[in-house]
Amino acid sequence: MKKYLITLLFIVACSLSATAQQKITLEEIWGGAFRTKGMDELNAMKNTNQYTVLNFDRASKSFQIDLYDFATLEKVSTLFDTKNHSEITSIDSYSFDKNEKKILIATNSNPIFRHSFTADYFVYDIATRKVSKFTNRQIQEPTFSADGTKIAYGFENNLYVYDYISDATVTLTFDGKKNAIINGITDWVYEEEFAFVKAYDWNISGSKIAYIKFDETEVPEFSMDLYNEGLYPTQNVFKYPKAGEKNAVVSLHIYDLKTNTTQKINLGNYNDFYIPRIKWTNEANTLSVQVMNRHQNNLDLHFVDATTGNTKIVLNEKDNAYIDITDNLTFLKDNSFIWTSEKDGFNHIYHYDKTGKLKKQITKGAWEVTNYYGFDEKSGIIYYQSVENGSINRDVYAIKIDGKSKVRLSSKTGTNNATFSPNFQFFINAYSSATVAPTHTLNNSKTGALVKTIISNEAVEQKLAKYDVAPKEFFVLTTEKGHQLNAWMIKPKNFDPNKKYPVFMYQYSGPGSQQVNNDWNGADDYWFMMLAQQGYIVACVDGRGTGFKGAAFKKCTQKELGKYEVEDQIDAAKVIGKYNYVDASRIGIFGWSYGGFMSSNCLFQGADVFKMAIAVAPVTSWRYYDSIYTERYMQTPQENASGYDNNSPINHVSKLKGNFLLVHGTADDNVHVQNTMKMVEALVQANKQFDWAIYPDKNHGIYGGKTRLQLYTKMTNFIKEKL
Repeated sequence: MKKYLITLLFIVACSLSATAQQKITLEEIWGGAFRTKGMDELNAMKNTNQYTVLNFDRASKSFQIDLYDFATLEKVSTLFDTKNHSEITSIDSYSFDKNEKKILIATNSNPIFRHSFTADYFVYDIATRKVSKFTNRQIQEPTFSADGTKIAYGFENNLYVYDYISDATVTLTFDGKKNAIINGITDWVYEEEFAFVKAYDWNISGSKIAYIKFDETEVPEFSMDLYNEGLYPTQNVFKYPKAGEKNAVVSLHIYDLKTNTTQKINLGNYNDFYIPRIKWTNEANTLSVQVMNRHQNNLDLHFVDATTGNTKIVLNEKDNAYIDITDNLTFLKDNSFIWTSEKDGFNHIYHYDKTGKLKKQITKGAWEVTNYYGFDEKSGIIYYQSVENGSINRDVYAIKIDGKSKVRLSSKTGTNNATFSPNFQFFINAYSSATVAPTHTLNNSKTGALVKTIISNEAVEQKLAKYDVAPKEFFVLTTEKGHQLNAWMIKPKNFDPNKKYPVFMYQYSGPGSQQVNNDWNGADDYWFMMLAQQGYIVACVDGRGTGFKGAAFKKCTQKELGKYEVEDQIDAAKVIGKYNYVDASRIGIFGWSYGGFMSSNCLFQGADVFKMAIAVAPVTSWRYYDSIYTERYMQTPQENASGYDNNSPINHVSKLKGNFLLVHGTADDNVHVQNTMKMVEALVQANKQFDWAIYPDKNHGIYGGKTRLQLYTKMTNFIKEKL
């Protein structure tokens, strides 16, 4: 009996030990233990019913661009393999010429800012299997001409064209100069806020290149010290227009390769304007140009005659708040075009003829189109993604261009994103939800029927199932003021409704953003699950100002960033604090970037609601942030001083009662560490105690080596100590 008892106790001890081992750790999260598989650099071909993927062969340690058949998913061939070409040891990205006979391969990339980089580029001829390097420079944004005989690219603020036939390089611009003139590549603020780098475009015949010139001579400079590069710190100085300061002066030019001449285009009597997009139409002599005023509430779509330089406004959009820029403008064969707009209160698809006359509003309803995929000319069907199945979900749809015969092609509730085959017969659906890890399937484009599973991450799901985690619960939270807000909550697996739990709230809250989405969100969710294992309820609420619930909900924060968003987070915390199982005296809040601006404000202005807050890389006053983003929502500080100052956490530090952790990277080119230094000084002068951490030479993402592990360990310890 005694021996049996000892054995039973040993089994119980082992069982408890095994259970204890099934706790998520930060080392696992940031060591890649739950990393999911995907389809890297997935590229649908345009001329054949095939697609390519960038793969890595672990056996040969080589990178491969593999070609697959859409219909069968079978691998057709390996188009390129680095093991056969010693000049290229890795592939960072690749693109094809129009005829898909050549591949432009980028390697040895060096990042500049969020999207921009320089790299070594090689051209691979698929038929001859020869690799050539057309320049020894590290260049930016190279692209083929339509016939594949030329490549345009940017180098040190100038534009060049390499000609394969003559083996010669032509210089298009000569006045490029650092921190002064940029040709064909965007400046910092365009890159960050209009989300593009290549500010030039070939016409369809390859005879002309349109480009934007940025004169940033008068733009104030920002300097950023770098500490880890040598005995003395070095300094990175670049042009950064903060709210209300001078922007780069932009101008539009067209270079004619036949005559080697450049024409400056007169766009009209604009003052202090933006050119957020240029794009050639399907007519070789007609260029489309989007021009927007500084307030970003008036947009003109110009068609430019490339021969005469004459311009015509074919479409105008106005908004009481602002207009979002997208890449959805698509020209059809007859040069009519697809356009998306929020003008009826929700983002929808419109069809205009080549003169700009409205032919049809294709989609309608109290829901948002979230992606435009393309138009099948043969069947007359448009493919798109929307939130028709609830604002936290994404589904794929097909609809006739006349707005009739709509079909939902995705069947699973969650987030669906499609890549269509060139003939629109099939699409690869990337699906995930809060409980289903990313899955890639082949589906029929007419019915949505599943053809075959390509990649699943069941192994990650099974691994996570062994841990003591509870699923994310979605719900709608109604504040005392009557605002209905999307929310989710993660509870401890052994949740006891009779206990009182501390609550850790997470949010971002920026205009048009979304954190309450039915998707597999990776590392942060793993961290939240880990905190739930340790006895915390983790919650997230998307307040007013966030996206995908219509323009009125999103744009109500205009000229008052931080007012209604903070009010909603405080009100949401009050509602959550009244739940029977919540300890209302132990509610904390966390956010990064805009979320750091928010968490700071919530702790200061909601001092009796929140016990602690963590703010990572926060904006602390919109006066310190860039012109395009800030003025889109706030206008300038000169026009709206109270909007800037009343909602700045710096001006509320005297109200701090709880525990505050402030974190920033010194090499943050986006939200400058100046924001945190100004906050620190304000807190010091208010005689408030707080914790802070500075990460030398780390950018807005604060990563590299063990950085994320150290940061999340610090934040976890702070939560456990203060909450």
